[in-house]
Amino acid sequence: MNVERSELLAGIGHDALWALIDGRHGDPFSILGPHESGGMTIVRVYLPGAEAVDLIEAGSGRVVTPFSVAHPAGLFAAATGLRTGYRLKITWPDAVQITEDPYSFGLLLGELDLHLISEGTHYSLSRTLGAVAMSIDGISGVRFAVWAPNARRVSVVGDFNAWDGRRNPMRLRQSAGVWELFIPSLAAGERYKFEIVDAEGTCLPQKADPVARASEAAPSTASIVASSTPFRWTDDGWMRDRSRQERLEGAMSVYEVHAGSWLRDGRDGNRYLDWVELSQRLVPYASDMGFTHIELLPIMEHPFGGSWGYQPLGLFAPTGRYGTPEDFAYFVDRCHGAGLGIILDWVPAHFPTDVWGLARFDGSALYEHEDPREGFHRDWNTLIYNLGRNEVKGFLIASALEWLERYHVDGLRVDAVASMLYRDYSRNEGEWIPNQYGGRENLEAVEFFKHLNSIVHERCPHAMTIAEESTAWPDVTKPPEEGGLGFDIKWNMGWMHDSLSYIEKDPVYRSHHHGTMTFGMIYAYSERFMLPISHDEVVYGKGSLLTKMPGDEWQKFANLRSYLAFMWGHPGKKLLFMGSEIAQPGEWNHDASVSWDVLDRPQHVGIQRLVKDLNSLYGEEPSLQFGDFHPQGFEWAAADDAANSVLGMLRYGKDRSSSVLVVSNFTPVPRYGYRIGVPDDGVWIERITTDAREYGGSGLVNGALSSEPIPAHGRPVSLALTLPPLATIFLKGPSPR
Repeated sequence: MNVERSELLAGIGHDALWALIDGRHGDPFSILGPHESGGMTIVRVYLPGAEAVDLIEAGSGRVVTPFSVAHPAGLFAAATGLRTGYRLKITWPDAVQITEDPYSFGLLLGELDLHLISEGTHYSLSRTLGAVAMSIDGISGVRFAVWAPNARRVSVVGDFNAWDGRRNPMRLRQSAGVWELFIPSLAAGERYKFEIVDAEGTCLPQKADPVARASEAAPSTASIVASSTPFRWTDDGWMRDRSRQERLEGAMSVYEVHAGSWLRDGRDGNRYLDWVELSQRLVPYASDMGFTHIELLPIMEHPFGGSWGYQPLGLFAPTGRYGTPEDFAYFVDRCHGAGLGIILDWVPAHFPTDVWGLARFDGSALYEHEDPREGFHRDWNTLIYNLGRNEVKGFLIASALEWLERYHVDGLRVDAVASMLYRDYSRNEGEWIPNQYGGRENLEAVEFFKHLNSIVHERCPHAMTIAEESTAWPDVTKPPEEGGLGFDIKWNMGWMHDSLSYIEKDPVYRSHHHGTMTFGMIYAYSERFMLPISHDEVVYGKGSLLTKMPGDEWQKFANLRSYLAFMWGHPGKKLLFMGSEIAQPGEWNHDASVSWDVLDRPQHVGIQRLVKDLNSLYGEEPSLQFGDFHPQGFEWAAADDAANSVLGMLRYGKDRSSSVLVVSNFTPVPRYGYRIGVPDDGVWIERITTDAREYGGSGLVNGALSSEPIPAHGRPVSLALTLPPLATIFLKGPSPR
């Protein structure tokens, strides 16, 4: 069909044409693709670098007409009367490509999707935004979509278009500020980014996809089109059989792990293990040790390994350091198969300033606050999410649900909650903006947490949320409908600081600090608490748990054994960072492996065996579980013996159906005939003593003890105990009559 150039460009102004050629046009579909004109169809394509283009019939592959050069910069146009589908045959200098025209497809996202995105209530963002491999009208390709409301132009770039932002500009859906484009013939595995021209006409550094479900391994920064094929799970029983409430009421002993430094392969350049290897090594180890959960430091994609994942940029993508998203799903599946839950550290507080990330994503403060008094953390050199914006709240909640729903994760430990709750967090006077009532509370964060926890508990009845909150903010674990934030558990940072400060002191001084170890019970039931000995306590010059202990080598190990057993006897769920269970001598180094070689020494093996036995006893004794959250399950057996640095705790099962006595002697002096009152008359059987020889102790044991009708501590009967030096003992009580 012989058509003049003017007809091929009919209705396109000079400025619009140059904007397209220059990569500045915000509405490429108004020029490119098929357009009806004077009873014929004009098809225009912009292919810089192409030598020739032919329009071919989709079904037969027959060449219908060659394209004319409408502009020497690479704009081609053709007129056709073809009423069926067409394809493009593109002749490049070194290849011929046959493909559908990306600009022949209609609107991609539905109006409901756009509305929910704007409202911040689209909880399946990774199936809507980002890169989704799919078929449209039987044509396979990838649908790209990204939120960038203040951009003048957004393009998809990747290997498939030589990272040239002029070639695949996107369509703006004005109502939601979302840009979209379907590129046919692409598939999972393609690398891509978004090239954005801001409102001032400046072309920004190419941006990784905020909703990418896969990313290149650092230091590379491209997003990757993830597979849309569902993972074949084998954990139906795990997901169905146990509710969140049942898990919260039972034993919960968490093994905190940094995936990149739990075990390194010294035979292969000290590389870290991938998810498949971790499923073969870490999973059986944690299960054999009796832990109920593995908690992973953040595995969301992050640019700097030295941040341990706490400065993430890919909140929907498992880091490429350890394998593919499918590999991570396999790891979770293997954990569940071994009876282990999985908790992920998740960071909704802040994000790093890398130019290819979220920072000023479309040239404006989109995800962050404009004012640095609200939007910048000087401590961490990071930007703070703007929780006053619906789309940002929706982005974060959708990220949380991604891990819980797509990857069957059992819980999220939310990092740095305190930094989100207080507007003056780590800020001096005049460096922060009060809330609307003049206060320091971040009201937007409060509502965010309530909303997050409500949605998580509604959609994911198997999952729990855990707050790392270091202040006395009230009702962190109370349901939102009762005025609380809605978390299931809060880290007990006060207990951790107090107990470590006590155990680090020379025993001769402990009598003066006895209240430090009892103070935690004053507030122990104000929230549902977890006792955390986390990575933060064994890094940055703080030393390992073992090196915190005073005294000679024997005393260091004895102190550590007694302290760990005290922790397992104390109300609250347990968390222990990797390496602590074997008394690693040096503090944690994220570039090295746990010091597994110390297991050549009996003292370290003894600590490991003790932790395993503590987990076993915790798991089988209801009396060590019920009082974690219920005050009826706890009493002090002896709380005021500061002179001897002895503490006694009574733990009860529901309705006092069982009991366990836990006694700690925090001095190196053995105490014989130490009398302590007990609630039940009969034989009390020693289940664990940290002074046992198999743990590296001196071997002072109690065995089975019969109570005597001698009143003590306000109880009518008592036991005469042998308290080994620097030791904690557990005695199971008789069945109540």
